[in-house]
Amino acid sequence: RVQLVESGGGSVQAGGSLRLSCAASGDSYRSNCMGWFRQAPGKERDWVARISTGAGYTSYIDSVKGRFTVSQDNAKNTVYLQMNSLKPEDTAMYYCAAAVGVVAASCQRGFVNFGYWGQGTQVTVSS
Repeated sequence: RVQLVESGGGSVQAGGSLRLSCAASGDSYRSNCMGWFRQAPGKERDWVARISTGAGYTSYIDSVKGRFTVSQDNAKNTVYLQMNSLKPEDTAMYYCAAAVGVVAASCQRGFVNFGYWGQGTQVTVSS
């Protein structure tokens, strides 16, 4: 079993930056694909970014490319989402997710069933 705890959310003005963290514990060594998702009020949850923790492959939704960067610190069992040039439309609850037994290429292409989720951290961007 994998436990995930997100942190780093907050309120910023448009153009600002935040860095979200996702600390994994438990059987975290088994998770080899990590993802960031977000859900705005009244909308469905969308994926934002993924990283294969072994190969380091990353993928991003088009709306955040060039602004967000997903990275990892394996020594700390932590995945990060650096968010720059934030826009009001980035306002949402952000969730970290983990999957096990996923090959790197499948993680990169999105052929993943994320079985573990964190509780979320709120990001609010004002104009």
